[in-house]
Amino acid sequence: MTRDVAVVQHDTLHPDGEYSRTAKWFHWLTVPALGVLLVSGSIIRFIADDPKMAFYTVHESLGLLVFVLALARLVWRLRTTPPPMAAAISATERAVAHAVHTALYVLLLVQPLLGFFTTNAYGFPQRGPTAFLGVIDLPQFMDAAPDLARSLHWAHSIVGWALAALIVAHLAGVLHRHIVHRDGTLLRML
Repeated sequence: MTRDVAVVQHDTLHPDGEYSRTAKWFHWLTVPALGVLLVSGSIIRFIADDPKMAFYTVHESLGLLVFVLALARLVWRLRTTPPPMAAAISATERAVAHAVHTALYVLLLVQPLLGFFTTNAYGFPQRGPTAFLGVIDLPQFMDAAPDLARSLHWAHSIVGWALAALIVAHLAGVLHRHIVHRDGTLLRML
């Protein structure tokens, strides 16, 4: 099966116009983790107290995983060149795509940190059953600070919604290019 991926010019690093296998792995490991994080973050307050700690453990563990993936992905991205965009993509669309990608990288790093410090400020140690994956204890950087915890929790919620909006914008842009323009943009990451 051949794929039609329109490229700006011949690219020796990406002769097929696609992202590297490593970039695809980073992307597709992050996507389901973000899905679970956004859903669990939205419903966790409605969960009964008994299973709530299990939800927190999963949520916080996936948050740390996303943070590590985002760091590794950023290092990878800074060391490698992505494939060029399709020639038909306008300068405005390129600027919007770049802004969305940059914002996604920033929020993928900021959001887990906000969550981690929120948990710290609420005084929940990430040890024992609430450790990373229930196994690896994480450091406690501060004593309980309820006012700070509420502010951090608010910021974590707002950034979560902003991240969800950016994901929708990213998906809408890719689907628009794929369905309307049929330029192979979606296929570059599959």
